[in-house]
Amino acid sequence: MKKFFAWAALIVGLLYFILPLMGMTRFSLMMRRGVFSFDAYAKVFGDPRFIETFTYSIVMALATIVFGVLLVVPTAYWVRLKLPFLRPYIEFITLLPLVIPAIVIVFGYIRLYNTASWLPLTGTAMGTNVLLMFGYATLALPYMYRAVDTGLRTIDVGTLTEAAQSLGAGWATILFKVILPNVLVAVLSGAFLTFAIVIGEFTLAALLNRPAFGPYMQLLGANRAYEPAALAVIAFVITWGCLALINLVSRFQTGATRKV
Repeated sequence: MKKFFAWAALIVGLLYFILPLMGMTRFSLMMRRGVFSFDAYAKVFGDPRFIETFTYSIVMALATIVFGVLLVVPTAYWVRLKLPFLRPYIEFITLLPLVIPAIVIVFGYIRLYNTASWLPLTGTAMGTNVLLMFGYATLALPYMYRAVDTGLRTIDVGTLTEAAQSLGAGWATILFKVILPNVLVAVLSGAFLTFAIVIGEFTLAALLNRPAFGPYMQLLGANRAYEPAALAVIAFVITWGCLALINLVSRFQTGATRKV
């Protein structure tokens, strides 16, 4: 009986996710009346704004991931190794973006870093891009920190550090050549979540007036019918592609660990 209810719950869950996706995919193929076609996808890929905004968001996602890794990995490592008493406070700080709305964060940024402030980041395109990257990193902080912290729990940080120090390794070598490879899957999980947040984020990019993918999706959805459905399918494929890559890397790392 328990197995029956487990399978029933699994089937209901799959139908809950798959049926809307099938309906959306079917609708995206009906741009030409009475015939299934890829016209909506062709229009999306042929739109110069799609290429511009999607490329911009990918670049911003990569920059945010790099910044997040450089910020979170050393912090989580040092807290676990030397400052465990600070862990509750660090966890509290990393949870704040979940309870502070993005609109509050971006208005705070605009207030602090406008052209009349001591650090006028919004006065230039590059400065605004940097500010947007900081905003993205703030929104992704709860997910990146917990992914890295979970990865650090699976390894003996103290033993690895002592072994590396006994061989003459410095802190940078220990961090990036010993610790980081051992938590690579966890870092990739946090990177995937960061990528998903950056690609779909609307509030920060819209209020900072940057050509990101989120505002483009909202603008297209307000003026078109079939193209937004095609965009949603494309975003879904990208998301599951990233999940498959994470799973592949995890399998390779597990296989390499077993061989060792």
